[in-house]
Amino acid sequence: MSGLIIPPGLVCGIDEAGRGPLAGPVVAAAVILDTARPISGLDDSKKLSEKKRSELAVLIHERAIAWAVAEASVEEIDRLNILHATLLAMQRAVAGLAVTPERALVDGNRCPKLPIPAEAVVKGDGKIASIAAASILAKTVRDTGMLALHAAYPQYGFDRHMGYPTAAHRAALEVHGASPVHRRSFGPVAEQLALL
Repeated sequence: MSGLIIPPGLVCGIDEAGRGPLAGPVVAAAVILDTARPISGLDDSKKLSEKKRSELAVLIHERAIAWAVAEASVEEIDRLNILHATLLAMQRAVAGLAVTPERALVDGNRCPKLPIPAEAVVKGDGKIASIAAASILAKTVRDTGMLALHAAYPQYGFDRHMGYPTAAHRAALEVHGASPVHRRSFGPVAEQLALL
């Protein structure tokens, strides 16, 4: 179990993917793991290969008591700001669970408003198994979505950087301007729009 903690009871782990990118939605996942059906190899999604994340996502779908993934759109990110959009996506993920958890453990230092007790756990995706599972689902779903956006807007190279502000992405922004899926409230995108 790579040393991750599995709290007893119906505890859901919550994490997000995509707070830092300049494009695409922010995605959150909520997972209630089954202590009777452990999943080995869970870890912070950023420490796992794409192949390993995909394999673990299948196991999470099969073995978790409940799981749900939700997102906040680019429009919501621009309207609310990235923090509040992230918390909204987390609320939606918890609301999507087929089983109501007793409490929630949230990666990071802020909790969304939930109808159950919630506790923030800094670097929780490397400490708590259910948060690690949520980080894996959020990351795999967001990456799949960014590949779909790449098909619609191939000039930005979303298949390589998933919308993060890499040098290649920023160069593409300068050449092509912002697409409809770029976050207009983020500095490099706002700067590009100001030049038009």
